[in-house]
Amino acid sequence: MTSPPLLSPSPCPLLLHLLRRSLSLRRRDHPHPPFRRRFRLPLLLPVAMSSSSSTTVPDSVVADPGALARKVIADFDGTLTRYWYDGARGQTSHGLLRQGNDEYDAKREALYEHYHPIEICPDIPLQEKAKLMEEWWGKTHGLLIEGGLTYEAIKKSVADAAIAFRDGVVEMFEVLEERDIPVLVFSAGLADIIEEVFRQKLHRSFKNIKIVSNRMVFNEDGRLVAFKAPVHDNPGDPNGSIDDYSMVKKRTNVLLLGDHIGDLGMSDGLNYENRIAVGFLNTNVEKSLKDYSEAFDILYLNDAPMRGVVELVSELCP
Repeated sequence: MTSPPLLSPSPCPLLLHLLRRSLSLRRRDHPHPPFRRRFRLPLLLPVAMSSSSSTTVPDSVVADPGALARKVIADFDGTLTRYWYDGARGQTSHGLLRQGNDEYDAKREALYEHYHPIEICPDIPLQEKAKLMEEWWGKTHGLLIEGGLTYEAIKKSVADAAIAFRDGVVEMFEVLEERDIPVLVFSAGLADIIEEVFRQKLHRSFKNIKIVSNRMVFNEDGRLVAFKAPVHDNPGDPNGSIDDYSMVKKRTNVLLLGDHIGDLGMSDGLNYENRIAVGFLNTNVEKSLKDYSEAFDILYLNDAPMRGVVELVSELCP
C-alpha cells in the first residue's frame, strides 16, 4: 500500500523523524532487531505544502537506518545538473555539443526540438516514451559520427556550455567519498562528455564515482568513429560494464536520485533490499505532481538544490 504524499518545506527532517519514530516503536518490543528486518512506518505527519519539496513515506525501512544509503545511483542531466541556467533551460550532456559543423549542429537541434517535448510530456506511457528516446539517441549518434565530431570539439563545447551542477552536489559527493559510499552516475548521454563536464565545472575528481553511459571511440586523428555499449540506458543490463556493476552489486541498500519516473528503473537488475528514491520535478509541476509524488519517496520541485539530500545522507550514514 502506498502512503499518501506528505509535503514539507524540508523533507529530510520529516523522513528522518519518521525513521527514528519507527525505530523507537520497534525497539520497545525488540531491543535488538536483526539488521535485515523490515517493517512499516506507523506514523504520518500532517504538514504544510511547500513550493520546493514533497515526500511520500516509504512503505518499509530497514531496522538499521545507517544502512539505507550504502550505494547511490544517480541520473545526470536534470538531476545532478540544474534544469534552469541563468533563467533559461540549461543544456544537457547531449545538447551542449557543437561539432564545428553548422549543418550537423542544425540537424541535431531539429531532433531536440522534436523529441524533447516528448521526453517531458507526462501523458505519454513510459514504454512508448522509452522507445522514442532510444530512437532519438540513435539518430543523434549517427549524426555525430557522420559529422566528424572530434574530442577537441567536445572540450570546447563543454567550456562554452550553459550547464552547471545543482547547488550542494559537490558537498554531497564529498560526504559520500568520506564514507566510502560508491556512486554510479547513469545516463543515456555520453560518458566522455559527462567526464569532461566534471573536469571543467568541478575541477576535481572523486574516487568513488563511476560514469555508466555510452562511450565514444576515436581514431588516431581524434575523430569519432563508433560508440561502445548499447545506445539505450539500462543500468541493470548484464551487457553493461562488469566493473561498474560489481562496484555496487554486494551492497543491498540504495539511495536513488532521478528527475524522471523512468529513472526508477536504474536500480533494476541490482541486488538491493531497501531503496529510498529521491525525485526532482523540474518542469510541468502542476500536471506531474501527483504521479511523481506517488512514485518517489522524496520529491523536490522547481530545480531545488541538493542540500536536503546531503542532510539525509549525513544523518543516515554518520
